[in-house]
Formats: sequence, structure tokens, C-alpha cells
Amino acid sequence: MWRDAGTPADSYYEVRPECTDVPKTKFKIKAGRTLSARKWHAAFTAEGYLDIGKTLSRIQRGGIHPSIRGEVWEFLLGCYDPKSTFVEREQIQQHRRAQYAALKEDCRKMFPIIGSGRFITAPVITEDGEAIQDPLVLQEARPEKELASLLDEDDASYNYQMLKEPTSHDPQDKKVIQWKLTLHQIGLDVVRTDRTLVFYEKRDNLSKLWDILAVYAWFDADVGYCQGMSDLCSPMIILLEDEADAFWCFERLMCRLRGNFRCTESSVGVEAQLSNLASITQIIDPKLHRHLETLGGGDYLFAFRMLMVLFRREFSFGDSLYLWEMMWALEYDPDLFSMYEDPEAASEKSEGSKGKVKSIRQCGKYERENMKNGPKSSEAPLPISIFLVASVLKDKSSKLLTEARGLDDVVKILNDITGNLDAKKACTGAMKLHKKYLKKVRFVRRFLDTAFNANS
Repeated sequence: MWRDAGTPADSYYEVRPECTDVPKTKFKIKAGRTLSARKWHAAFTAEGYLDIGKTLSRIQRGGIHPSIRGEVWEFLLGCYDPKSTFVEREQIQQHRRAQYAALKEDCRKMFPIIGSGRFITAPVITEDGEAIQDPLVLQEARPEKELASLLDEDDASYNYQMLKEPTSHDPQDKKVIQWKLTLHQIGLDVVRTDRTLVFYEKRDNLSKLWDILAVYAWFDADVGYCQGMSDLCSPMIILLEDEADAFWCFERLMCRLRGNFRCTESSVGVEAQLSNLASITQIIDPKLHRHLETLGGGDYLFAFRMLMVLFRREFSFGDSLYLWEMMWALEYDPDLFSMYEDPEAASEKSEGSKGKVKSIRQCGKYERENMKNGPKSSEAPLPISIFLVASVLKDKSSKLLTEARGLDDVVKILNDITGNLDAKKACTGAMKLHKKYLKKVRFVRRFLDTAFNANS
């Protein structure tokens, strides 16, 4: 039987010619398997209702064609409800664009470089809220002026006032100071993000990424900005032309992941997922777990990066996008939009009211497994990303057991997978482990229940 070998997708995410060591993308566009523009548009009714079940099946089989990836992601991430019409989505889009414009204007008033097509990589303010008269900052703020002119006494007052803003906030406002303290760190990360791509040779694209991250840091002040967010945001501005649409797509992704980035003086948010990873490995591969504990890796911090940026560094750019969309399709919950739009109502519905039972056909395969076999408590199910990491560890179990004599060896073995992983195989492995994990958990629960009943 003839099979389509597929068309490479590298041309959609052009790599700079001098970057010769970038891994080739394994993802290929395959007729009849990859969700095409034609199949995507055919999935909508005349009013605009989307047959999400059929769409999820196609994505799980062969990913999404790069030409429609952005608009499909908006549904997978919960920006839009598949049960909405074209008219309703247009209204939501216009409202969100206006909301983003207002947020960005608030930020621009506090720091006028926002939205100017420029960005900064040096600190602009001290922890006490005093503006820093750094020549590098001044030059980044006004690149059209010569450095000597920027340091000239006549210009000094203008530059100081520009960096000293906000005009509408108390300069000692802790929230404003904290936000301004992150702006240069965002800039430093922006210039390092996906630097092998031709897309980021344009300064406008770098400044767009900086603007979105700066606005998000103000919008979600509890989390602010943390290293790794630029890796998560970068694909959004490549796939979605409108900056506001890219911002809200990133915001929905952060709804899933913001817990990873919440830090206190004693802990990092992602530690909860690392703890879950340890529990899964202990159940699935107890021998490997004991070996890692012996090496001092029982906290699983060596997997920190994989979970924080969803394997962005372990895959080529194109393959990481393919992995993400398969993960989101597998995890898809038809209530996603309402959960994000009105979390309180969604919480009340899950706790008390019976409401309308969601259709299993509209759920991703991973979500269906959780519905059928998962815990009956109100706890949220574990994300598939944890099982992806567990699958990688399981795959490298033999090598880790025989060659790892310290944590440095563990890190080296895991670093060697970069560019060599297959996204679809990784998701298949994660699904198998998830099924095995649920089965073992059910067995342990039954055993404990039986023992409890026998002693009561």
C-alpha cells in the first residue's frame, strides 16, 4: 500500500544559514493525516460551530499544517469555545484586542519604551525606585541619538524623566518598581530566544516579544516574569500575526503553566510537578527511582527544564510545536473555555451542580482516560507533560542504571536526547505509561481498601 512520505516543514520556520548544528525537524506534513486547511475549514458549520472531536483525532494522527497552526491553537488552548459562532468569536476577539491595547497603554505610560519598537537589556531602576542613568539604557531608549548627545546636559533631564516615569503612579509603588526591575531581564532573555531563526533577525519581532512579556508581567503581577517564559511565548508571535491575539494565546498557555513559575522564598512552583514525577517513576520503574535517589537525584531537579519550557530545548523548533499540539489535543477538555473565562462558575459546577455531562467524543484521548479511570476526588489530573518526562526516563532507564555514577552523568545522558526524540513516539510512550500508572494506582487503592475493611 502506498504511503505519503510527507513534506518537510522546516521551510515554515527558516533557520539562519550560519546555524549549521540545528537539528532537522522530524515532523512532516502528510496528506490524509495532518490537519490541512481544507479539513480545518470543513470542520465548521455555516454558523461557525466547530466539530472539535473530529479535529482532535486528526491532530493526534498527524499534527497541524503550519499555515493554520495559530488559529487551531487558539481553540486547543481555550481562547475560543468550539460551541461558539463566527459572530461570537469576532466579538470576543475585538474585545480582547481592545483589552490588550489598554493594558499596553498603561504599561507605556509607566515606561515609554513599551510599544516603541525598542527594548532594553540593562536595569532601568534601583530596588528603591530610583532611575538609573546608565549610558547603555539611554542609548537603547533613544537609538536615533548619538551616545555623546544622550549624555549631554540638555538631554539629561528628558532622559531622566523618561526613565523615571510612571506619571500616573506613585514612584514608590512596589508593584511598579517590581515590574520595572524585570524589564531588562526580559530583554536579556528575548535576545537569546530562538536566535537561530531568521524571524528574529528583525528587531521589530524581538521588540514584539519583549512587549508581550512586559505587558504580561504587569497583567499577572503575582507571577510576573520568570526565565523560560520567552521560550513559551516565542511560538505565539511567530504563528499569530496580531500582537494582541498572540498575547492572549500566551496568557491561556500560562493559565496551564503559571503554577510552575510561582516562587516563594523556600520553593519553586515546578517542585510539585517534580514530586509527582518522582511518585510516578517510583511506581512505574522502582529500580530506576532507587538508583536516582542513591545518586542524590531524588528531588528530580535534573528534569526541571523539560517541565518548565515543555521540551523546547530537547526538540527542534518545528518538532516542539508538533509535540505541544499533540499534548493539547490529547488533554483537550471541552469545558476549557468556560473554565478560563469564569473559573468561579466552573469550580461551582464541578463541585455541586450536575449540569450537562460533557461528551467523551469532544475530549482528548488522555482526558478520556482520566474521566474513565482517574481519581474521583476534586484534584486536577496530572498533566501529560509529567508522563512525557517519565517516558523519557523509562526509555533511558537501562543507560541511566549502568552508566550514571553521579548527577552529572544523569544530566549528560538526558542532554544527549536533544534533537533525537520523536514527538509522536514520545506522546505514545506517555499515554502507555499513563495507562499503566492508573492501573497500578487502582490496584494499590483496592489493596488498601481491602486491608482497611479486614481490620475494621
